[in-house]
Amino acid sequence: MFIFLKKIFYFFYREFKVNISGFHDILTNITFFFISIFIFIFSIGPQDKILSVMGVSILWTLLLLSSTLSLTKFYRDDFDTGNLIILHLNGFSFEFIAILKTISHFIYVQVPFIISIPIACVLINIPMEKVYSLLISFAIGSFILSCLGSISSSMNLLNKRNYLLGSVIVMILSIPVIIFSVGIINTEENFISLINVLFGILLIIFAINPWATGACLKIALQNN
Repeated sequence: MFIFLKKIFYFFYREFKVNISGFHDILTNITFFFISIFIFIFSIGPQDKILSVMGVSILWTLLLLSSTLSLTKFYRDDFDTGNLIILHLNGFSFEFIAILKTISHFIYVQVPFIISIPIACVLINIPMEKVYSLLISFAIGSFILSCLGSISSSMNLLNKRNYLLGSVIVMILSIPVIIFSVGIINTEENFISLINVLFGILLIIFAINPWATGACLKIALQNN
């Protein structure tokens, strides 16, 4: 058991070094996010009421688009370098690899967005009382996006021609997430109920993710 936990520790330590060495990718995602916010501000104009009403929807849309930028490297680098096979030979099943990679994606891709949300709320003129709800909804919703990204990225390993297919799948499947997340922010009466619904979606997607991703990884490695 101790040896297995030690392997998990080294996995996250390696992910940490990879993401630190590729910090420019994280910085690019955050830069894209804020530049898109400024584009929306300039296109709508200096009308605080409109920005305040549309701000939450704009923010969630940009968070979704920005998080999809990292999907191409979710499994591609480990697949090309043979690291997936090494992890499997070290005792990790493909399903468990999918879980670890999803957690890693959430930590190194989604958490920087969560940290950036308060600054973005100030730019879009979102009331401070909604920031707390936005942070909760995105903390849950972003983990769902990471699970969906894991599935779509593993499917991209089977499709060497059209890498945009995975991003399209994530956007389509994330529609319920955005609906309930925006509902959490804009409602006061059904706050707990919508949180429970969003958390239920997370549990369902998290349960499907390792089996769907693991199957795609196995097929991709067999066909390689």
